[in-house]
Order: sequence, then C-alpha cells, then structure tokens
Amino acid sequence: MTDRPLAAIILAAGQGTRMKSETHKVLHPIAGKPMLHHLLDTVDSIGVERTVIVVGARREQIEASVEGRDVAIAVQDEQLGTGHAVAQAHDALRGFAGDILILYGDVPMVSADTMRDMIFRLNNGTDPRAVVLGFRPDDAAAYGRIIADDQSEIEKMVEFKDASDAERRVDLCNSGLMAARSTDLFILLDQISNDNAAGEYYLPDIVMLPGQKSAVIEVADPAEVAGVNSRAELASVENTWQTRRRAQAMADGVSLIAPETVWFSHDTEISSDVLVEPNVIFGPGVSIASGAKIFGHSHIAGATIGPNASVGPFARLRPGAILEEGAKVGNFVEMKKATLGKGAKASHLTYLGDAEVGEGANIGAGTITCNYDGYFKYKTVIGKGAFIGSNSALVAPVTIGDGAIVGAGATLTKNVAAGDLALVRAQQTFKAGWATKFRDAMLKKKG
Repeated sequence: MTDRPLAAIILAAGQGTRMKSETHKVLHPIAGKPMLHHLLDTVDSIGVERTVIVVGARREQIEASVEGRDVAIAVQDEQLGTGHAVAQAHDALRGFAGDILILYGDVPMVSADTMRDMIFRLNNGTDPRAVVLGFRPDDAAAYGRIIADDQSEIEKMVEFKDASDAERRVDLCNSGLMAARSTDLFILLDQISNDNAAGEYYLPDIVMLPGQKSAVIEVADPAEVAGVNSRAELASVENTWQTRRRAQAMADGVSLIAPETVWFSHDTEISSDVLVEPNVIFGPGVSIASGAKIFGHSHIAGATIGPNASVGPFARLRPGAILEEGAKVGNFVEMKKATLGKGAKASHLTYLGDAEVGEGANIGAGTITCNYDGYFKYKTVIGKGAFIGSNSALVAPVTIGDGAIVGAGATLTKNVAAGDLALVRAQQTFKAGWATKFRDAMLKKKG
C-alpha cells in the first residue's frame, strides 16, 4: 500500500434519532457485532497506527464499548457538520505525520481493499490533495454529487440540497469517505466556511478550495458504503453481510440447503463438508468440524461441534456445549456448558446442563440434569457407555459410572457405581378387575 504511517478518524457523533433507540446508533449489531467494531477490525487489519473516534451524544456508550482497544476519543459538543467533526480529531493526532482515512461509524462494511485503494491513489498518479470514495447507486436520491473529468480528477463536489438540476442528474455520488495527508487536512479544514443551506461546515468543501485537485475512486460494490440511519437500513446491511457470508460458506464447501434461511455470526467457523438445513441460526462463538450435520430449526451459540456430529432438528446449543466426534443431539434437546462424548447420544426431549457425558453413552428421552438449586450450579458426570432411561431427573452433583444403567423414571440423588443398575420408583401394584368394576359403576350412575 505505502510505507507512510496511517491513521483513521471515525465519525460517530451523530444523534441517530431515526433509530429510535437508547443505544448509540453505531453500537447496533450486524451479525452479532456492533457496527463500529466491524469498522475498527477492518482498520486494524490494514495497519492503522492511530485511530480517533469522534463522539458526541451518548459518548459514554462508545467509550465503554471501546475500552481496552487502542483508540483515542475526541468530542464534538456541537453538531456543526462533518468538517467540524473531523477538526475535533486534531489534538488527538498532534505529532502524527502520515496519511489519514476519514470513515463513518455508521458505514461499517467498507472493505480493507477499498481502504488500501484510497491510500494508494493518494500517493500515486497526480498526487491529489485528497481522495474521495465515490459510488454509483441504483437511485442517487439525495446523495452529494461528484463531477469528475476523464482522469477521475474532481472538478466539483456539491451537496444535493445545493446542486443544480444538471448536477443532480449526475450519478457519481459522494460516500463521505476520504483520505488526505496529515500535513494538509487540518489546514484545509480551517479554510472552509458554513455558507450553505444548512449552515454547516462540510468536509467535502476541502476538495473545492483553490490549489491542487483532488481525485475520486469508485468502490466496486456500492453496498460497501451503505449507511445505517434507521432500523430498515440496519436490516438491509445485515442482509448484505449475511448474503456474502453464505456465499463464502458455500464456496468453502459447506452445503446450505436453503441459504437465505441460515444466519451466521461474525465469528462462525464452519469447515467443508458440513450440511446445514433450513432455518438455522448461529450465534457468536460457534465452531463446526467437517462432516457435521446441522438439521433444521436449530439455534447454536458458543458451541463446539466435532467431526461427523449431528445436531437437531429443533435443537438448542448454548455457550459451553461441546459435541465430540460422532455425537448426536436430536430434536428438542438443549445443552449448556456440557460435553457429549464421542458417539454419545441425546436423541430427544433432553436438557443437559453443567454435564459431562462419556463416550458412547445414551441419554433417554425426557432426561434432565438438575444443575441448579436456586443459588449454585452443580455438575453431573455420566460415564462411558452408560444408559440413562427415559424421563430421568439427575440431581447434581451426581456421578453415574461407566456402563451403568439408570432405569426409566428415576429421580437420582446418589452416585451409581460402574456397571450397576439404579432403580428409583414406587413398586407397581395391581387390583384385578378394578377398572371394569369402576367403569360399570360409573356408567350405571350416569345412566
């Protein structure tokens, strides 16, 4: 890209009123991660040395969100336009000499390649004063327009509200993203005015100041510069992200039966030769090994699924769930902080919480591990090859040894030794002919 130092200014001072939310706009998630952090991760990936986030309303939310990250905070107390917002980063970048990317916290999907292209153009060709990222949307609507020559040098940039009819017919639009040299940027910002329809200091106005021309590069996919100002736009960007992730998964050898119904998290790890049926949701922290099958209507978060394991349909795996090779979780089974050993099965209607299930064990339908007494959590250990009969309640802490059998309907409160049978049920008794006599008597009474 370049050997010059690189910094980024991320604007996140807007009110975000159209979101109608108490949560700051840039902290709303896409694929389970706040959109601001999508952008910060991309910035980190291209080697940015210094990052400044310009905040305003609800600044404390952003400060809490980025705690522990190597970023600086600058405050824009009054909302006087994008040029004014960028100027607030001056003190945080004091002493920095290099190139600066200007980004927006509510435009989270711009790619690392696009950022690199902007910096490359800034340092090559006609040595422009600044580089503006342009795009051509299907509907130019109220975006600011860019008038450029055949060398992509900018002749004029104008906000829609200030544009003439002829300028509004131009379809090359301004995304708002820019790159400039630190030696130029803040000097240029000092020269712009707020003599416009909104009475604001527009960042694009630095392009039209006298002197060296600026350049525009066009983003390959306009979806990269889609902004999020409303719930509908948030859903649209989420859909774009998910569509790309599904395509990548299939390109990597994952079979998605109905791709549009599968929802990934930002950090989902899924290997080749995995089958995913319709209506599956992956929350954060999921890893799936080759050969696994995820059947329909399953919800999985914080889980590790081993080779050739099987999940669902209608299963829920919560954080800490581990399925080892060939393990099976069937319909209406829930796991939390539990390990199902190699080849072990919990085929239906089961809850396994704070549990360790050994290799080859079988958990009967309706079994639950009673792991919580209202104050503390306790662990259940089930040995290799053990068999737990249907409708059993295993009251932790309790251990069932290797090869042991627990009879159906047990409420187990004591350990079971390896190879033993545990029966916990009342003795079954019979009263010969009682049902017939009862039925006859009731029918006579009714008639």
